[in-house]
Amino acid sequence: MPDLIQAVTKDSTPPQTDRPAAERIISGDPVFTTWNIEETGEIYAGIWQSTPGKWRIIYDEWEYFHILSGVSIISDDAGVVVTLRAGDSYVIRPGFRGTWEVVETTVKDYVIRL
Repeated sequence: MPDLIQAVTKDSTPPQTDRPAAERIISGDPVFTTWNIEETGEIYAGIWQSTPGKWRIIYDEWEYFHILSGVSIISDDAGVVVTLRAGDSYVIRPGFRGTWEVVETTVKDYVIRL
C-alpha cells in the first residue's frame, strides 16, 4: 500500500538533471535538478532547482509553486515582469508564454496538473 502522506524533501527521491531545449535558451547554461516526489500521470509534485540562465517558457499545464530560495524573473510575452524571491507563491496557467530567468540559483516546490 502506498504512503498516504509524504514529506516533500530532497531526501525522499533521487534527483534528475536536465536543461531547457537548446532552441529555447536565451542566455547562460541553466541546469535543472528535479526531485519528483509524486508522478501520477496527471499530477506532478516535488522540488525543482535551476542554476542561472534565461530561456523561453510555454505552459500547456497548470502549476502552483513556492520559491524556497534564490531569485528569478518571469516575463510574459505582453511585457509583464514578476520578480520571484524566497517566500513567493504563484500559479501559472495553461497558455502562459514568456521567459524564465534565474538570476541566483532558484529552488521551488511545485505541483503541476496536466
